[in-house]
Amino acid sequence: MHKFAIPQSITARVVERRGRAHVYDDLDPSRCALLVVDMQNAFMLPGVAHSLCPTAREIVPNVNHLARAVRETGGTVFWIKTTFTTEALESWSTYFAMVRKERAEKRIAALTAGSRGHELWSELDVQPADQIVEKTRFSAFIQGSSELAAILRRRSLDTVLVAGTLTNVCCESTARDAMMLNFRTIMVTDANAAVTDEDHAASLFAFYLTFGDIMSTDTLIGCLRRDAAAPATLAASR
Repeated sequence: MHKFAIPQSITARVVERRGRAHVYDDLDPSRCALLVVDMQNAFMLPGVAHSLCPTAREIVPNVNHLARAVRETGGTVFWIKTTFTTEALESWSTYFAMVRKERAEKRIAALTAGSRGHELWSELDVQPADQIVEKTRFSAFIQGSSELAAILRRRSLDTVLVAGTLTNVCCESTARDAMMLNFRTIMVTDANAAVTDEDHAASLFAFYLTFGDIMSTDTLIGCLRRDAAAPATLAASR
């Protein structure tokens, strides 16, 4: 698990800007969507992964714990999967031009639908009522990547809780774009994983200062359970 703490200087800047440390601690659990990003073998399984993040395996218990809490308090769990499509070689050619040929080939093999790499990690607690959404870019919300935004709006889900891997790539990209599309957005500090502690922290600090809120798994679950028990008071406050 990543070593992570929020410096007082960061919190002070957030409070000065927003008036409190956690601007989204007033949750309506029934309108929350947990987005678990890219917890696939392509990022987690040695020998199969094209971009291995060992810490992603360590956050699985927190992801599962949070998923159970979201379901129990009336929210919806979404498992977001990156999928390679051949059109990306042209429409996203800038990405493939930046990486070595052998790395690009390994990514294609790992993220093609039907491959072992494309599968979700076997220890994730995926339930029949959960939703699986495939995306074709780092962000699930950027135009053309997926139908996630439309799905959330049809279900009147206005708050997204972002977990998964990598913190500083697909998770942060998805979280930033969620805020840009007017979703209340929280990144879960100990249910996201990056390659290094430094990558993880830098991503969360940047997001917290400008784009949304960050909370630990336990803090977020506490908010969900508290607010699920007092929906009338919550509705009046929002």
